[in-house]
Amino acid sequence: MAICCWKKADDDSIVPRQRKRKGTLPGRVGLIGFLFRRLLAAIPTVLLVSVAVFLLIRMIPGDPAMVMLGEGANDAALSAFRSELGLDKPLPVQFIVWAEHVVRGDLGRSILLGQPVSMLVLDRLQLSAMIILLAVAVASVLAVAAGLLAAWRQNTLTDVGIVALATVGLSLPSFWIGLLLLFVFGIKLNWLPVVGYVSFSEDPAQAWRFLVLPVLTLVVVEVGVLTRMARASAVEVLRLEYITHARAKGLPERTVLFKHALPNAFAPTLTMIGIVIGALLGGIAVVETVFTLPGLGRLLVEAIYGRDYPVIQGCLLVIALAYVVVNLVVDLLYPIFDPRIGLE
Repeated sequence: MAICCWKKADDDSIVPRQRKRKGTLPGRVGLIGFLFRRLLAAIPTVLLVSVAVFLLIRMIPGDPAMVMLGEGANDAALSAFRSELGLDKPLPVQFIVWAEHVVRGDLGRSILLGQPVSMLVLDRLQLSAMIILLAVAVASVLAVAAGLLAAWRQNTLTDVGIVALATVGLSLPSFWIGLLLLFVFGIKLNWLPVVGYVSFSEDPAQAWRFLVLPVLTLVVVEVGVLTRMARASAVEVLRLEYITHARAKGLPERTVLFKHALPNAFAPTLTMIGIVIGALLGGIAVVETVFTLPGLGRLLVEAIYGRDYPVIQGCLLVIALAYVVVNLVVDLLYPIFDPRIGLE
């Protein structure tokens, strides 16, 4: 564990100093070692998720062969179709065959669409990732500013108002917010399109108009959670001795807040941002359904209704991998925002 203390850097700032434990690898070597250890730790997680996904989707009532061929299909046709898809083999054999293809980058072919699952998932993931990253970026900026202001004005009307708005925002379901925004900005004011989607390759300007309401919906939903976390972290940091020391030196309050308090208070909020991104990857289907967007979440819902096993497995596996990658990126960014933490 790293031991931290504070030192006076110059006449205008106080920065943390870190005493590194002997044996800690600095620089590029330490970063590569950290990445290697995290990737090794992620392998069991991905394996367990894969097994869970494989087993759970086969507990869904319904027969993919019956869905594809229709209820009027005879037993011979159903048996031949199950044999073609490999559904007549034991579950362990099915899993081993699927895992071997996944290692080679082949997620199979969609039963309903007849297209490679890898192409479908990557195509839909681009839209979902764009919406999520834009929403989280906007929500993070608003939340950090609001949380820092609420902590600075703790126990005042400003603090109470910000906390109240954050609580209301995180209490409202995303589908209700989306429908409300559609009604106001799409139907009543007629400022933005209501249904459909235009890709960026066809018309970039029009594509941005279709993304405004989905992004705004997710911002309203997630800004409350991030604001409460940012406020709690900032309140804790503002009570520390080095903040009192900085104020005693006569530094401007703006310098105290943004140069000394914010970097150390942002680290817990960064963790929450990673959790939010992972949660949105798995739960964006609601927003995509409300706004009829062809994203990854909607593809997953359609595959579940159609008992399209390869697509379900591919979508859930990609979501799990994305969650692991997001957590890894958050761990790498931690030392940048909190100098007391090193890559150990």
